[in-house]
Amino acid sequence: MSSDQANFFVRAFRLYRDGFRGLTPTSKKLWLIIAIKLFIMFAVLRAFFFPNFVKQQASERHVEKSEVVGDELIQRRAVDSVSGHEAGRP
Repeated sequence: MSSDQANFFVRAFRLYRDGFRGLTPTSKKLWLIIAIKLFIMFAVLRAFFFPNFVKQQASERHVEKSEVVGDELIQRRAVDSVSGHEAGRP
């Protein structure tokens, strides 16, 4: 990569920076609302409504998390094969 050619991430940052600079005040407020809603959905709601199932199961069974995930995948695969569904199809 030559010194005058910017890194991919630098170019991507500049693209978004320049794009957001050209927004109208109304569109900037809308993007702020979207960012706040995403933060609420992923940070706040996740903490209250989506418990860490794998961690909970691992501590109850006194095994590693990877073992819980592996057992769950094997069990789901067995249920799919018994019910006649092919892998990856509903």
